Amino acid sequence: MPIEHRSGLLPYLFSPVSEETRKPAPLVLFLHGARDRGNDLNVLLKWGLPRFVDESNPLPYVFAAPQLPEGQTWVDRESDVIALLDNLIASQPIDPSRVILSGFSLGTAGAWHIAASHPGRFAGLVAVSGRVPKTLEATQLAALKEIPIQIFQGGKDEKLPIEDTEQIVATLRGLGGTVDFTVLPEGDHFIADEVYSNSKLQQWLVSLSRRNTPLVV
Repeated sequence: MPIEHRSGLLPYLFSPVSEETRKPAPLVLFLHGARDRGNDLNVLLKWGLPRFVDESNPLPYVFAAPQLPEGQTWVDRESDVIALLDNLIASQPIDPSRVILSGFSLGTAGAWHIAASHPGRFAGLVAVSGRVPKTLEATQLAALKEIPIQIFQGGKDEKLPIEDTEQIVATLRGLGGTVDFTVLPEGDHFIADEVYSNSKLQQWLVSLSRRNTPLVV
């Protein structure tokens, strides 16, 4: 079960890598959605990637999921997310070239922003049920072309027009980016359980390295 940590600027859930995994290991850093803000880390375990990690320990990657206070966004706390990343790399057996950033909904907007602002820090990006912030400039989007990206969206998500996501995918591909866009036809906004439990995505998370092309799984 992930461990609660309340030291530092953002409290977070943490799960170490499996003892059988060759170290240093990948890190998957997860940013939650709006309704999971607050001061109870247990709410993160109810669904999505944190629940998958909770039910699947041990895993071949280190996992961390910080929590926002009520009323804040990940863009507000960008520097604290990077500070947490630095702290984890310094204190855990993590390969800094194999850091994957993922977000759900509000967390996806944060993941896009943070990855575009610090593209050299991440080997991959997973965006679930979220939009790209309109504040991102073309130069920032261009910085993402070196980061493989997985985008997931429900076909019946009333909060996110498919056309908007398709436009971003086309823009990124036009810049030379590697983007996979998966639509779950019957899915609504809350598709995180189905997305993160997918074995192909789980394999993808540990297949990436900034130093080279994806490893063969």
